[in-house]
Amino acid sequence: MLKLIGIFLSLLIVFGWGTPVIAQSQAPITQEQLKQGDEWANQAFAATNQGDFATAETYWTKIIEQFPTNAGAWSNRGNSRVSQNKLQEALADYNKAIELAPNVTDPYLNRGAALEGLGKWDDAIADYNHVLELDPNDAMAYNNRGNAKTGLGKWEDAIADYKKSNEIAPNFAFARANYALALYETGQKEQAIREMRNIARKYSNFADVRAALTAAYWVNGEQGEAESNWVAAYGLDSRYKDIDWVKNIRRWPPSLVTALDKFLKIQ
Repeated sequence: MLKLIGIFLSLLIVFGWGTPVIAQSQAPITQEQLKQGDEWANQAFAATNQGDFATAETYWTKIIEQFPTNAGAWSNRGNSRVSQNKLQEALADYNKAIELAPNVTDPYLNRGAALEGLGKWDDAIADYNHVLELDPNDAMAYNNRGNAKTGLGKWEDAIADYKKSNEIAPNFAFARANYALALYETGQKEQAIREMRNIARKYSNFADVRAALTAAYWVNGEQGEAESNWVAAYGLDSRYKDIDWVKNIRRWPPSLVTALDKFLKIQ
């Protein structure tokens, strides 16, 4: 299960909480306790799907209190905290998850996303590199590493990562979108727009691509195309009207931020 977070177009991985690891010093876990844990986990997932991350955090905390050695619970509570922009607290959760499950990729991916939110690009890249050491075919790690590289202004390196991510997972729409936006930033605008159109054709409700097409068409003087894509983008996600959100939270490339800003000022 994937959760797209608002800090950037990186992805958090929901780590299945499963059966807790039992330390020797712990008392045996009863079936009733496991059933209660399953109920809390289901409630946490339901709250997350509704965008109620504070409630999700509360349920993951209950699970952690009952099952302190469960890495999945720690990682998932970190996700709920990232979604509330409680990044330092999330890092502490991911660190604990990694301590409990050092050979599982999910907590490293999630910690990398939190580090991106703090602008710690090199640290995030180190986590994604470690994921790729554990699993060289992890498409998510390539996508997220590309995002961290854009934070360093390494657009060509990011393009290579997005391309690799898409080769591994051809239907990974987020990596394709990031690839298109990076192409645009490096001056490959015709190819970028063609890629955006292809994505929008396949995923008609992908607000990010619709908004990007709005910006690209507008500065090209194609007002009708820009307006029609904007109707779709804004209807799907009104945050794209907030240029500060687009620039600092979604972290679009500067050239597309400027283009969208020109469109919005006319609006």
